[in-house]
Amino acid sequence: MDWIVFSYSLPSDRSSSDRVSLWRRLRRLGAIRLTGGSHVLPLRDECVEAFQWLAQEVRQFQGDALVMRVDRFDGLSDTQLIRLFREARDHDYRQIELELAQLKKSGAAGKKLKEPSRILDGLRKLRKRHSDIGRVDFFESPSGARLGSRLAEFQQALFPIGDPAANVTPEAVSEYRRKRWVTRPRPHVDRLACAWLIRRFINPKASIRYSLKPESHEISFDMSKAHFGHLGNLCTFEVMVAAFGLNEPSVRPIAEIIHEIDLRDGHYARPEAAGVDAILKGWLLAGLSDAELESHGITLFEGLSRALAGSNRKLSTNLPKEVRT
Repeated sequence: MDWIVFSYSLPSDRSSSDRVSLWRRLRRLGAIRLTGGSHVLPLRDECVEAFQWLAQEVRQFQGDALVMRVDRFDGLSDTQLIRLFREARDHDYRQIELELAQLKKSGAAGKKLKEPSRILDGLRKLRKRHSDIGRVDFFESPSGARLGSRLAEFQQALFPIGDPAANVTPEAVSEYRRKRWVTRPRPHVDRLACAWLIRRFINPKASIRYSLKPESHEISFDMSKAHFGHLGNLCTFEVMVAAFGLNEPSVRPIAEIIHEIDLRDGHYARPEAAGVDAILKGWLLAGLSDAELESHGITLFEGLSRALAGSNRKLSTNLPKEVRT
């Protein structure tokens, strides 16, 4: 397995705040520190870019920095390195576990919740931190999944909503491959995500029409009396995911992002939601046509899907390669 290594030194006269700032940046990137002061990340595009930006910043401070690709460390196997990454994320997740336990304790008052707004705000912050850590949990520590379940269980206990997905009628993808689809004009977040779902999982060349008046043979979505629409607290995208039984790794986080933007009920704390929301609003303000909105939306959600799936593509680069370090 290949790794990306970042090593740096700052002049002795640099302030402590500069050193602390770099240390915090490395922590947020999920890097682990090896003996000798080198920091390591798996060789992924975003990791290479992050280290290159840090190296540029160090040089602006008149310091020295080296970014290099490494395929083997003396005395340290890939298995041991992966274990170090998982242990670091386990530590981060444990901190949230402790705060979650304290939050539960502070909110308990018999059958009545004390200060519900404060408890919900605290839970949202913990879920956001869990999501932020998950983005640099490169080797998927089991602690992350367990903590995610406990956070979801606590929210469910605070605001019981049942499982609306259990009421969604299962559908066979094969029955919809030749169908023509229709939804309201000026597609926004939920409808654009549904259009991506249709083209990604049902039929890449599907006909999708934008109109307020569906024809009898069309499959309507996210509109009045639609075949697929909101159900309980599920947005249309979530209903279609449940109906077609889609379980690809990126689909669930996309569903949470769409839910947060569309319903704004605080049920999910996805850090990507604000950025996606701003982009979609910008397209509407730009006056794009329905076809342009759909085309842009397909590109956006396809890119988001690939990013959330945790692609492990390697970057072709001219970085120096060392086989010993």
